Amino acid sequence: MISRRSVALALAALFGPAWSASGSAVKMFDTDNDGTLDLAEVKKAAAALFAKLDPDHDGTLDVRELRGRLSAKELAAADPDHDGTLTLEEYLAVVEQRFNAANPDKDATLDAKELNSRAGRALLRLLR
Repeated sequence: MISRRSVALALAALFGPAWSASGSAVKMFDTDNDGTLDLAEVKKAAAALFAKLDPDHDGTLDVRELRGRLSAKELAAADPDHDGTLTLEEYLAVVEQRFNAANPDKDATLDAKELNSRAGRALLRLLR
């Protein structure tokens, strides 16, 4: 009988560190333990990170606080009021856009393979 650990090690060997990182992201943020991430789980993780990234507790993140999670162009696109910062609502809107981009099968969940895609890795940058 093949253990889950053996399968995980084999997949990590085949797909490298990116797969391992996406697999660990599922484990880290999968609060219902179904092996996938849904939008609610992703938004919960993003909101927790937002709070950590906002040391001055002003309710916004500026380019310095975002620490490279968004490029200047992405920040400008995500900032509808053009004040140079993102509120939690604006940040979560970007998270939702990236979640949808990483979910090509539109099944409302992301697995490790989807998180390992270019769009999935872009989403993970907003969660870690």
